[in-house]
Amino acid sequence: MGVTYKYFGAPDGATAARVPISMRPEELGGDELGMGGMFTKIKPETMAAMVLTGIEGIPLHKVPPLELVVLHPDYAVVKLPMTVVDPLRGIGDEAVGAAAFIWSTVPDRGGPRDAFNVYQLLHEWQDFSHRLHEAGHQPYCLVWP
Repeated sequence: MGVTYKYFGAPDGATAARVPISMRPEELGGDELGMGGMFTKIKPETMAAMVLTGIEGIPLHKVPPLELVVLHPDYAVVKLPMTVVDPLRGIGDEAVGAAAFIWSTVPDRGGPRDAFNVYQLLHEWQDFSHRLHEAGHQPYCLVWP
């Protein structure tokens, strides 16, 4: 049994904590908060490390932990630090490529290893970062088995 992650935006933790209650599995392609969420098999911890290590130059062991918003028997919601999405808005294609290469060479870490896959993933996150910023939202991740 695998774990699925859905990243979404919410104005605050209280709103994010209520989202899973209204998100039945058959509805999870949409987003009640009016933003396109993102489904992925990539852990939020890996996503945070990928951005902070590749773009911000933070050593892997100094990447901050995620904040648990709600823990339910069927799901959990975690909040990602804004430092994970904010740096993506202001960088160009070369910086995304460099970050993808850096992450592909970091030893002892999980997640995608192929630099091109990381590059594509970071571009998706760039788009997500712009949508979050425009809506004034913070990044959250819904996790369920």
